Amino acid sequence: MSEPATKTMNMIEAINSALDVMLAKDPEVVIMGEDVGYFGGVFRATAGLQKKHGKTRVFDTPISECGIIGVGVGMAAYGLRPVPEIQFADYIYPGLDQLVSEAARLRYRSANDFICPMTVRSPFGGGIFGGQTHSQSPESMFTHICGIKTVIPATPYDAKGLLIAAIEDNDPVVFFEPKRIYNGPFTGYYDRPVEPWSKHEGSDVPEGYYRIDLGKASVVREGETVTVLTYGTMVHVVKAVVAEHGIDAEIIDLRTLLPLDIETIEASVKKTGRCMVVHEATRTSGFGAELAAQVQERCFYHLEAPVERVTGFDTPYPHSLEWAYFPGPVRLARAFDKIMKD
Repeated sequence: MSEPATKTMNMIEAINSALDVMLAKDPEVVIMGEDVGYFGGVFRATAGLQKKHGKTRVFDTPISECGIIGVGVGMAAYGLRPVPEIQFADYIYPGLDQLVSEAARLRYRSANDFICPMTVRSPFGGGIFGGQTHSQSPESMFTHICGIKTVIPATPYDAKGLLIAAIEDNDPVVFFEPKRIYNGPFTGYYDRPVEPWSKHEGSDVPEGYYRIDLGKASVVREGETVTVLTYGTMVHVVKAVVAEHGIDAEIIDLRTLLPLDIETIEASVKKTGRCMVVHEATRTSGFGAELAAQVQERCFYHLEAPVERVTGFDTPYPHSLEWAYFPGPVRLARAFDKIMKD
């Protein structure tokens, strides 16, 4: 049997390909959002899909996040598989009540008579000088909600496979796309040239259908001295720092925050004896706090040092001081030095 055809893609192209595959595969899939139709989305992730699949399958909506999510819930209850786009994660808050009180609870409150197979896509995170209203990382808000799954890819290959799995899932999924790495991995060294995805192994993407099951983390680098738990853009920042400083770290890309692959995390921390959590979101009540708690509960007698967290600060995302806020190579190097000395 011949190998499936692959193509070099950046993350935008991989997401577009996943949506194209699912629109063709399942007539119940519909895509909606602000400018996703004729224009193809602000980041062009839905470019060409309306022309190919029609205006009833890919269509624009009013500027109303509450309305977009509310309509999606109704569509899902009716039997469709809506994939609404929230143009930036910072604008998802007006739709929170629909997501939390309706989408996440529909299966439970109806005693399984109704499901909500809706996938909410949204670009998130900083690194593009978007300031406080275009750079937020609100993922921990959704991991707190029972009934919602939260997914964050770090490569084009993962983005397509995870998005297909999310659309096929019978429960609501929030699919956050790290916009800083849409066009290439980011090492955190903002003053260095951008490396395109074409030079990265994660850009070799099958053109047809494939899926990556939700709830399965990826060990992107094996190591013996410290486990690093991270996701999205920060996967590439951690890899760059580890390589530059010669640290024998085991790097785990969570891929899915909820459901969490705690088995992979536990096995790694018990092997290395140290754990560092890295994410761009603010520190207090960030998802790193949950990770640290679970590691402490499950691996306490194996830990040789306290769990270390490297995160954003407890402030709005600044514009002029973006690289001071961003948990970049300098802060990561200091944290590695600290945890290895403890």
